[in-house]
Amino acid sequence: MKTTRGIFTALISATLCTACATSTLIKKDYRHSSTTIQVNLVEDQVVAFGRPATRTDPNLTPDSLVIAGYKHSYVLTRGGTQFLRLMSQLDSQNIQVTRELRFYAKQNDGQFSGTLPLTYVKLKQDISKNDLQFFIENGAKECSTASDERMQAQRFCFDIQLVGMVYPVANNLQSLQALSKPYQVTIYTQQQQRASTKSGMNPLEKLALFPFAVAIDVVSLPFQAAEKIFN
Repeated sequence: MKTTRGIFTALISATLCTACATSTLIKKDYRHSSTTIQVNLVEDQVVAFGRPATRTDPNLTPDSLVIAGYKHSYVLTRGGTQFLRLMSQLDSQNIQVTRELRFYAKQNDGQFSGTLPLTYVKLKQDISKNDLQFFIENGAKECSTASDERMQAQRFCFDIQLVGMVYPVANNLQSLQALSKPYQVTIYTQQQQRASTKSGMNPLEKLALFPFAVAIDVVSLPFQAAEKIFN
């Protein structure tokens, strides 16, 4: 009888110890678990589009395009040429931008990348062979909607890949030919966040500038297409 009682007691103790160990493991895993979240580094508004007035900075090229904001200047080192080509050769009344400028900074080291989606819609009878050739050369995809089809129109989608660097706000910001309506620009990054620190997270952190970047003067671009589509 004593032997049976001893075995029963041992089984209960083992079960309780296993439960305690499991509970401790769960709590430990929860404390150290993490999730990937998006954190906005800056939220700004575009004032104007332009080019650097001087190119003493070796990082700036003749193709550099400046998106001048109230808080920073966003200098595009890739994608700016295609953007200007589309703005200068397509009818601005037929161009649509479906969302804000949203860029990703992987390391928050002053560099960013993103995609600017543009759509261009036109009546089929007005689309020429030269138009189609231009669309092909610039990587456009046919993306007509049912509504376009009903109106005998055809839509083309452009995804402009943009890469750039963050500079201080332009020296001559107040004198630039500004858009009649500011346009939103956001730069974000991704962070690993532990479950135990979620409540203390600051949703907006500080955006780092590109190393050695200095404030520059900007010359406004003389086209009106950007103002029309971004308004």
